[in-house]
Amino acid sequence: MAEHVLLGDEAVALGAIHAGLSAAYAYPGTPSTEIMEFLRVWQTRHGAPHAAWTANEKTAYEEALGVAFVGRRALVSMKHVGLNVAADPFMNSALVSVHGGLVVAVADDPGMHSSQNEQDSRFFADFARIPCLEPATQQEAYDMTREAFDLSERFAVPVMLRLVTRLAHARGVVRTGETRPENPLSKPADRNAWVLLPSNARRQWRRLLDRQGAIRSWATESPWNRVDGPGGQVELAVLTTGIARNYFIENAGDLAEPVVHLHVGAYPLPQGLVRDVAARARRVLVLEDGYPLVERQLRGVLPSALVVEGRESGEVPPDGELTPDLVRRALGLEVKAGMHLDGLTLPTRPPQLCQGCPHGDSYHALQLAMAGFERTMVASDIGCYTLGALPPYSAIESCVCMGASIGMAKGAAEAGFRPAIAVIGDSTFLHSGLTALVDCVSANTDMTLVILDNETVGMTGGQPTMVPSSRLQAIVLGLGVDPDHFHVLDAHPRQTEANAEVLARELAHPGLSVVVLVRECIETARAKKAEQAASRGRS
Repeated sequence: MAEHVLLGDEAVALGAIHAGLSAAYAYPGTPSTEIMEFLRVWQTRHGAPHAAWTANEKTAYEEALGVAFVGRRALVSMKHVGLNVAADPFMNSALVSVHGGLVVAVADDPGMHSSQNEQDSRFFADFARIPCLEPATQQEAYDMTREAFDLSERFAVPVMLRLVTRLAHARGVVRTGETRPENPLSKPADRNAWVLLPSNARRQWRRLLDRQGAIRSWATESPWNRVDGPGGQVELAVLTTGIARNYFIENAGDLAEPVVHLHVGAYPLPQGLVRDVAARARRVLVLEDGYPLVERQLRGVLPSALVVEGRESGEVPPDGELTPDLVRRALGLEVKAGMHLDGLTLPTRPPQLCQGCPHGDSYHALQLAMAGFERTMVASDIGCYTLGALPPYSAIESCVCMGASIGMAKGAAEAGFRPAIAVIGDSTFLHSGLTALVDCVSANTDMTLVILDNETVGMTGGQPTMVPSSRLQAIVLGLGVDPDHFHVLDAHPRQTEANAEVLARELAHPGLSVVVLVRECIETARAKKAEQAASRGRS
């Protein structure tokens, strides 16, 4: 048994490799990106497993399903909002009697460190009626990943592994086990189980419901759900999930009275354990990082006379990341005073575009072009260019979800607003902007689409886009955009005035126009130069 110091994300990746993983798919998204980064490095060094970035989370999920269809083990990873994109295949995959093991690693972001919302993916697992494992440590991330593949094949369903930022991006010692070989290629014995025609789908839905009893029994007996503390009656029972266990243990030694502690690491909720623990207490405090999933479920499981406390009742704030201090306060303990350093004032560091970022020059050109209009509307998307919302640019007015900018600008234009402008990055355009542009082409919408092409997925660390910039023009024109109102411009500061003139003409055009502003990401260019210099040094 070897020991490694790993991020939570890396522990998931290594656990999958040691579980006999054949292929993995993902779209970059903080805090899940490092799972695929680890797998791609491993693939380069060892030749396997297959590990690939995809156009978006939906295609990643569907490709992983194909691996499972032929009997092999697949991992698909994404951040929580990515699961919204993959929700269609995710929900349906619960019905298809998964053949090879399929594990869905989803990294949630409580506190919204780098996300547009706080959604809790455990609800998706509950919605799909599949098992969910929630590690509290890097060791558990490794061990649970291995078990998740076994569970997937045992119950013939996908299994979710739910992480949070604080675990995904923290390091810990992980003791690893033996490597399991890959499954042999094999097709499902019952092909109809994968053909969700209504008659088959109804039968598969019944099969999934019939498996729920066995899945609940597994959760109740799972060692990931365990009870600690004294026997007999106590005032308070504490129920923790995921990394909330660490915060509770950190503070439990200061409690004046003993408490009984139930930790839940495997779902569905082990109702029998919950009832047993609750029967010994007058109050139950639920500590969970994310939404009040367990707290809500308890109100349907426990007697109404029992006091249930948590995020919904107000003992824990309803939003934001859980912290040891918040847990301490919920336990009725005085929050410890932090170290105070007189005279040390840390400067504020708001997020901003990198110095020399081509997006800054593109926004400057767009601002010059918009200056000739009394009013404008600029919808934007997710990515580095979202930072254009902040001074000194203040160039965009919306950021809702991947691909939304094009549809929102179309809606504004059709409501009578002009000029309506959509801003999107090259990778995000390929992720989910293409289909929205099809709508615009079909309607010849009176709007201008600006694609900021920096030739990489910049915000998550410079992963490759699915197709190079040289092919973007053919894709856009292939959708039917008028070539007379399609332009590819150099986003260099020397071209700002000329670019602004082109943009201004297209904003005035009463129809659809598309302008691509191209210049390589400044950080990616630096990394390439450093790698080239290192290569010359090695040769």
